[in-house]
Amino acid sequence: MTCVLLGLSFAAQDLDRMQRLARERFGAEAGESVDAWRRMLGDAADLDDQEKLQRVNTFFNRRIAFEDDIVIWQQKDYWATPLETLGRKAGDCEDFSIAKYMSLRALGIPAEKLRLIYVRASIGAPGSGISQAHMVLGYYPSPADEPLVLDNLIGDIRTASRRPDLFPIFSFNAGGLWVGGSTSSSADPTTRLSRWRDVLDRMRTEGLP
Repeated sequence: MTCVLLGLSFAAQDLDRMQRLARERFGAEAGESVDAWRRMLGDAADLDDQEKLQRVNTFFNRRIAFEDDIVIWQQKDYWATPLETLGRKAGDCEDFSIAKYMSLRALGIPAEKLRLIYVRASIGAPGSGISQAHMVLGYYPSPADEPLVLDNLIGDIRTASRRPDLFPIFSFNAGGLWVGGSTSSSADPTTRLSRWRDVLDRMRTEGLP
């Protein structure tokens, strides 16, 4: 199988290497998780964008357990690569979003249609005023469209207008960073977001170009 990732060839040998690294770092079950991921990518390769979104969202929401970074990595805030998330079979909201973003890029969806979105998520009873930091993945059919939201908290994919519990703070992808509802990028995300730069570097060493 060969997928398209960031405009480059994401070939079978790259996936073989990731599977080997997963087994070496995390054990045999991790290798099986990477194998399940590559099968999902293969099965979804010829589907339309909407079906790709659903396959990827369902795959990670069902396979990965939510857990805090301090429990998984003994760090307060750690952004994991897809290999690390699959290897641990656990992650927090950033890890879910990154894994989904990279999977959809591997399936040929352009970066300009995808953004990782930091939000304040309302929790508790309606009107409680209590919120917490959260990350989701947004898919923009066109720049002027409202995004579809892929979230580890709920199983279905909804438009942003159907997620009044989420208040966007900023969003980013491999090419730009947007504040609030701005339509133009305000900065280079790899300059402003050190954790994003770090996880991109680690992904490259693992076989994701």
